[in-house]
Amino acid sequence: MRQWVNQAIHKIEADFQRSADTHLIKLPLPEYPDIDVYLKDESTHPTGSLKHRLARSLFLYGLCNGHIQEGTPIIEASSGSTAVSEAYFARLLGLPFIAVMPASTALEKVRLVEFYGGRCHMVDKGTQISEVAADLARERGGHFMDQFTFAERATDWRGNNNIADSLFRQMEQERFPVPRHVVMSTGTGGTSATLGRYIRYRRFNTELVVVDPEQSVFFDAWHSGRRDLCITQASRIEGIGRPRVEPSFIPSIVDAMIKVPDAASMAALRWLETRIGRKAGGSTGTNLWGAMQRVSEMAKAGERGSVVTVLCDTGERYLHTYHDAAWVAREIGDIEPWAKQLP
Repeated sequence: MRQWVNQAIHKIEADFQRSADTHLIKLPLPEYPDIDVYLKDESTHPTGSLKHRLARSLFLYGLCNGHIQEGTPIIEASSGSTAVSEAYFARLLGLPFIAVMPASTALEKVRLVEFYGGRCHMVDKGTQISEVAADLARERGGHFMDQFTFAERATDWRGNNNIADSLFRQMEQERFPVPRHVVMSTGTGGTSATLGRYIRYRRFNTELVVVDPEQSVFFDAWHSGRRDLCITQASRIEGIGRPRVEPSFIPSIVDAMIKVPDAASMAALRWLETRIGRKAGGSTGTNLWGAMQRVSEMAKAGERGSVVTVLCDTGERYLHTYHDAAWVAREIGDIEPWAKQLP
């Protein structure tokens, strides 16, 4: 038993050594000559998203805690990108994988999970995914990865090439090496926890700004201090926003929060394509809208400095949703008033 676990950890570590670090893209922004904006491009991971880091950490966490053994079925509740990345690692270790996903999940993500050998178990309501995943794990004698609980503790936030350590090291040679603001959306809460803890550990004078989409409770929970808030709607921005306050969300390390309308997220991702020639997902649009709000405020105050946010995944996963004008008009509404607020 221990031999298989040792081999599994070795396979994950070897896979990590074969992967290069992700890029830090400087956004062309001549409208603000005294402010530099960067995107940490997590779409260049082998599975194409920020969640590759989380999936790797969750598998190592499960293996080192004795929850994952040879043949253990892996079950996850996910709206897509985490499921894709976990399916990749499950295949690497020869383990069966089931993703419990909302029926509205982008078809491109479903196909990617299946490409890596996983199976998708669809539910009608996004609010059901964690409960159904836990039930499936019990029925099959499997391990429920539960990203919404374990994301904040599975990653070593002090270093070990986590996203925070990578980001700040890449910034060292830039004009303003210590960002004035780091802007990050929250889905599990794990990435914002890693960033916030690292900023404090390294004693940086950087503000962690967390952005939240419309149909999500994190913004209200942060302002009210209540962790019991719930709503019935699922977020239209896949991968971020939750109908309940997840255990991995750590409000005490968040310096500020911004509520971002879904139409603003759509406008920002379309605008980003005009600047870098690439499509991005909805969560990147949410991040970018929040980052540009901080840029505007800095400019009005006469401040100089840098702002960093995250390009979470590629827009090719959302060609039939966020990058389909008819879908956006039908599901989100008119984005033009928000587009006019961008440079």
